[in-house]
Amino acid sequence: MLTGLETAFIGGDARQLEVIRRLAELDAGVTLFGFDNWQHQDGGIRKRELTPHALATADAVILPVVGTDENGKVESLFASEELVLDDAHFASLPKTAVVFTGIAKSYLKQACAKHHLRLVELFERDDVAIYNSIPTAEGSIMMAIQHTDITIHGSVCMVLGMGRTGMTLARVLKGLGATVKAGVRKPEHFARAMEMGCVPFYTDNIAQHATDVDILFNTVPAMIVTAQVIASLPHSAVIIDLASKPGGTDFRYAERRGVKAILAPSLPGLVAPKTAGRIIANCLVQMLSEHPKLRGE
Repeated sequence: MLTGLETAFIGGDARQLEVIRRLAELDAGVTLFGFDNWQHQDGGIRKRELTPHALATADAVILPVVGTDENGKVESLFASEELVLDDAHFASLPKTAVVFTGIAKSYLKQACAKHHLRLVELFERDDVAIYNSIPTAEGSIMMAIQHTDITIHGSVCMVLGMGRTGMTLARVLKGLGATVKAGVRKPEHFARAMEMGCVPFYTDNIAQHATDVDILFNTVPAMIVTAQVIASLPHSAVIIDLASKPGGTDFRYAERRGVKAILAPSLPGLVAPKTAGRIIANCLVQMLSEHPKLRGE
């Protein structure tokens, strides 16, 4: 149980609703900021305006997956007004408060460092990232089916990046009967891709391996699908870029050449928000249960 712990949810999408319900069930105090358009039945959940004073008793601040932008703006699907976290908000938090997000940009990192607040990036944890790779893989394959006129079975797919998402995606594509080319940077990833039955290659040579690709999936958050790579792809190819904005694809050149290219970050929140929310909730519950306040420290 999380009795006595005060949590503040600032913005978010449908994933946050699962987390809110879970923490409320475990008897945590839950205050919502930027959820005025969401109707709920739990009398223990409070809604407040985002002011520095309202954060003064928070033991944990739970931000959306992307946290804030570089100006402190927080995205919220359920807010009627813009949410912005400024220096006064961070200054008002107790020094023992923990700030949770999926991925933190420099604004959030600097604000927490300035005020000596602990910042936890949940998507940096291997367990969360691996669990999250499952809805990401399913969602990306759903998009591939929607935007092609061929089956995954028998197609040639290229997966760039053999991190946690890329490895899950390659495995699922193989299971569906695709030939999978895996672009890697590290020798150990080359070996793992070969062990999985993929066709590994180093990402310095993407263009050479792109000439017969039907669907290209990118997970690398850097410009890797360049104009040279796109020029090597068949005109009928589809690019699905799973990296965080702005992605790793030259979308301008893809449009010019007539190659369909789709930026699709945050797929778990779009295709499986309940599952994605449960993944975040499970991790948060584990971490919050170790909060010094619950241990009597």
